[in-house]
Amino acid sequence: MTRAYNFSAGPATLPEPVLQQAREELLEWHGAGASIVELSHRGPEFMQVAAEAESDLRKLLSVPDDYAVLFLQGGATTQQALFALNFAKAGQPVDYVVTGHWGKTAVKQAEPWGKANVAADAEPGGFHDIPARSQWRLSPDAAYVHYTANETIHGVEFRDIPDVGAVPLVADFSSSIASEPLDISKFGVIYAGAQKNLGPVGLTVLIVRAELLARTGQPRPPILDYRAHAEHESMLNTPPTFNWYLAGLVFKWMLAEGGVDAFAKLNATKAAMLYEVIDGSGGFYRNEVAKPVRSRMNVPFFLHDPALDADFLVEAKAAGLISLKGHRALGGMRASIYNAMPVEGVRALATFMRDFQKRRG
Repeated sequence: MTRAYNFSAGPATLPEPVLQQAREELLEWHGAGASIVELSHRGPEFMQVAAEAESDLRKLLSVPDDYAVLFLQGGATTQQALFALNFAKAGQPVDYVVTGHWGKTAVKQAEPWGKANVAADAEPGGFHDIPARSQWRLSPDAAYVHYTANETIHGVEFRDIPDVGAVPLVADFSSSIASEPLDISKFGVIYAGAQKNLGPVGLTVLIVRAELLARTGQPRPPILDYRAHAEHESMLNTPPTFNWYLAGLVFKWMLAEGGVDAFAKLNATKAAMLYEVIDGSGGFYRNEVAKPVRSRMNVPFFLHDPALDADFLVEAKAAGLISLKGHRALGGMRASIYNAMPVEGVRALATFMRDFQKRRG
């Protein structure tokens, strides 16, 4: 069996050692007589898995003690629908900085429950840059300010944490969590779908400052109440146990590989390798994002002639490079190079891109 280098934006490539360990443990987990998938989420075996996963994630991300860590279902989009319900009073403004497709999605999810204010919008410029902080029109009485730390589709990434004063900052880190050190104390909430840097699809991690859980918010059933989930240790209902278990293995793998400091260096190297090919191609390839805010995780690019796109994808697949087609909302190509993508995979893609240009340029 030969595994390809998988550049999918999500569900994304997982570390091979994690997949191998999961395969070895699938039929029977640690002498329990059954798979972890078959054991009760309230039994001692899975309670151990859950506790270790939370402990390892706290260590990996340096999560302060006054933050709750929740393992939830519904993806990042469901969380976007719950923030106003949990953290805003009825009619209270909630501010959004929109720098791509997922920022727009977050606004749509909030609109039924909060007075959504788009404080800054990069769409008129094609989502190629981040509006200057001086241009943001923030509400003085906002319940929170939301932004997307890294736009998976458009390849725009915040390289610093925006200052919004005393208003809690809520950030979608789905495609960049654990890719470099992060000062979580500057946020009210960070959240991330697991399927890019943390594990398999079907699990969402939410890290929330405890004082926000004390907010009354708006009327909602317990299943939509973050405080209830925290009180029940993310087991208010049956959680996706296998996904949680597999994410826990990824956390252990990342810690063993040197943690976020080590991955920050690797990710910078991988991104620089691809952008060097694009910028040095004389226009054969292009990336349209302003250089200071180019994503380290998702590199969208276009060939100078769209008629070459199909051949590029076919030949890339033949070379063992898969899932390079860009999102339907943008087109072109996209290479997602999360933590689990080895440097060798990015080097293979860079070599292929140069060779394709020589042959077809």
